[in-house]
Amino acid sequence: MDPVMKTQPNVKQAVPFFMVRNINESLRFYVDGLGFKMTNQWIDEGRLQWCWLELGNAAMMLQERRKWSDGKVGDGVSICFTCDDALSIYRDITSRGIQSKRPFVGNRMWVVEVSDPDGYVLCFESYTDEAEDTVLSDDA
Repeated sequence: MDPVMKTQPNVKQAVPFFMVRNINESLRFYVDGLGFKMTNQWIDEGRLQWCWLELGNAAMMLQERRKWSDGKVGDGVSICFTCDDALSIYRDITSRGIQSKRPFVGNRMWVVEVSDPDGYVLCFESYTDEAEDTVLSDDA
């Protein structure tokens, strides 16, 4: 069986994730201007850090970046793929030699993160009941 075909049915949705300079300014653009609705958010230390926006059947995420790099290609842009089982994708892609960060739980989802040759970050994510910040053990 072709290994690429094995992972395709597992992926359900692709969501762009933009690091922004000023999240309040971006919200004015996306929510007030374009009509997106904020349906999820993360507030830390009394400040909005991250949000999930929806418009019709489309979704995107915004997070204010605290530190910017030298502006290399791919910096600040990632695509998150919602999956049924991100850990099976991790096992499949690493068995084919793709380097990945160790999967972890963030925002109630297992996150498998890889970077393409240009530095764009691809995250494969699936919902879990595991505790936030759990990291996949070596023997899992």
